[in-house]
Parts: sequence; C-alpha cells; structure tokens
Amino acid sequence: MSTAPNPKRPPQLRGDLAGMAEALEQFAQREFLQPEPVQPRIAVLVPCFNEEAAVATVVADFRKALPTAEIFVYDNNSSDRTIAVAREAGAEVRSERRQGKGHVVRRMFVDVDADIYVLVDGDATYDAPSAPRMIELLLSEHLDMVVGFRVDQAVAAYRPGHRTGNWMLTSFLSSVFGQAFKDILSGYRVFSRRFVKSFPVLSDGFEIETELSVHALELALPVAEVETPYYARPEGSFSKLNTWRDGFRILGTILKLYRSEKPLRFFSAIGVFLTLVSIGIAIPVIVTYLEQGIVPRLPTAVLSMGLMIVAMLSLSSGLVLDTVTRGRREMKLLAYLSQAPLKKN
Repeated sequence: MSTAPNPKRPPQLRGDLAGMAEALEQFAQREFLQPEPVQPRIAVLVPCFNEEAAVATVVADFRKALPTAEIFVYDNNSSDRTIAVAREAGAEVRSERRQGKGHVVRRMFVDVDADIYVLVDGDATYDAPSAPRMIELLLSEHLDMVVGFRVDQAVAAYRPGHRTGNWMLTSFLSSVFGQAFKDILSGYRVFSRRFVKSFPVLSDGFEIETELSVHALELALPVAEVETPYYARPEGSFSKLNTWRDGFRILGTILKLYRSEKPLRFFSAIGVFLTLVSIGIAIPVIVTYLEQGIVPRLPTAVLSMGLMIVAMLSLSSGLVLDTVTRGRREMKLLAYLSQAPLKKN
C-alpha cells in the first residue's frame, strides 16, 4: 500500500536542510569565528625615590618599547617633583609610605594584576628596548624570571665599589646556593605572574634583589640572564645606594637567608667549629690528668664541656629547623603551583 506524500512537507525540504547544515558547518569553520589569541597583560613597575630628573625618560622609553603595557610608578616619599613629572609623562602613579625599596616592591606585587611584570629602577640607567627581548625569552622558554645582566656603557655607569661589591656578593651567593647569577643586584627583571604572586617579600631595602635571586634558586625555578646595556645616570639624578652600608645589609640578608633556608648546614658548621675549639681546649687538661691524675685547670675543663654541649645543641637545632624549612619550602612551592602557568599564544 503506497503512502501519499504529505503536502505540508515538500520532498525537496530534506535536501534543503542537508544543504543548510553543510553551509552552517563551513561557516563555523571559517577563520574569523576562531577565538582571537589573548595577549598577555604586561605591567611595568617603576619604584622611585627623588627621580625627578629621570622618571619621565623611563616612562617614555618603556611606553615606546612596550606600547600595550601599563606603566606604574610607585613613589617612596620623594621630596622633589617625581610624582608630578611621572603623571605628566602618562604613568599611573601610586605611593608607598614605608621607606625602602623592599617595601615598595612588596606593595607593587600585591596591588598590580598582570601576566608579565617588568621591574625596573626609575633612574634611566636600564635599556628599555631590551624589554621585548626579555619578555620573548620568558615566554618561549617558559621561564619565571629573566634578569638583565648589566653591561656598562660608560665609566660613570658602574662605580668601582659597586662593581667589586657585586662580584663579592655574587661569588658568595654562588658558593652558598650553588649555581647563581652573574649579576644578583640588577634592578632590571622580568617575572611571570606565578613568581610574583607566590613570592613572600621579607626585605625592606636594596637587598630585595638578593632575596629575589635566592627565592628562585631555592625553589629551582626556571630563570635566565640576558645581557643589557647599562648607562650612566642623567644629570641631576643621584644614586641612593651606599656601597658599604647597603653592601653589609645585603651580605647580612644572604646570611639570614642561608640560616633560614639551609639551617642544617648553618648550625652544623657552628657545631663543628665549637667542637673543634672544645677539643683543642680539652687536650692539655686530658694530658695532664693522664700524666698526673689531677685536673689543675678546672675552669678550662668546665669551658670545654660547655662548648661541647652548645655544639650538640647547635647540631640538634639544625636538625629540627631543617624539618621546619622543608615544610616552609613545600608551602612556597604549593603557592607557586597554585598559579596558572603563562602560555605563549
């Protein structure tokens, strides 16, 4: 028995629907419907203290080198026209009242939200055109920090005291923490969001660069160095870094970080030293006792015993603190891993 065609559904409708479906599929596959690649947000962070003569140049140079970046100038109680000049140059200006570069960097890392962070001093000594190259390396190699290794372009750019101090501190850091950087005191760095949002800033002043380097070394984060030109300050701009005072502060920071990050080595070294001193003091007393059967120098014997007790306590403290440090390191690593990695589009 044949079925009569439905007058409400023409036979060609099935073919029309198939053609429409094919056309829609082709339309959906066209390039303009594919999502546009999302460009990473870049923030240029410029800590400043009395940089009226240089900050406008810094803002203009980085605006030219990184047109899509947001530039933040953080003033640290400047007594000159740093704030006004930075605003006139087009930067977003904010303030940190607690004196010291470490306080400023802490505030920057907390306040600013971005995917890539460029940290640079506001003294116009660093090379802005190097920033895209550093960012490209950060993205292509999936790094967390790229340090600008300073190559001075003038005698006045790098004072001899600063050069010597940097070499000594870099060598010391390398001997303590293994493979280190060539320029740990460089103020020109590019960071991933992962690094910035998981980094606990503890220092107050110029030792912040050392703390950044140690943090990367301790967690074995992927980092690199790039040679960048380093220029002399413009006329009217003066360095706030004191070679001796800040050098000793940076050295003290390294020792503190060594004590907190490698307590077993630190306290074991103290224990071994005290043990050797204790044995050295005790040898004459023991020899006299073996020869004469008496202890004529009782205070020396007591001192030797006290030093040995302190040595054992130092070793025990190192063992306990090493366990605590491992827990702290795991928490830092978890904070780091909680941030999404930066992907190159």
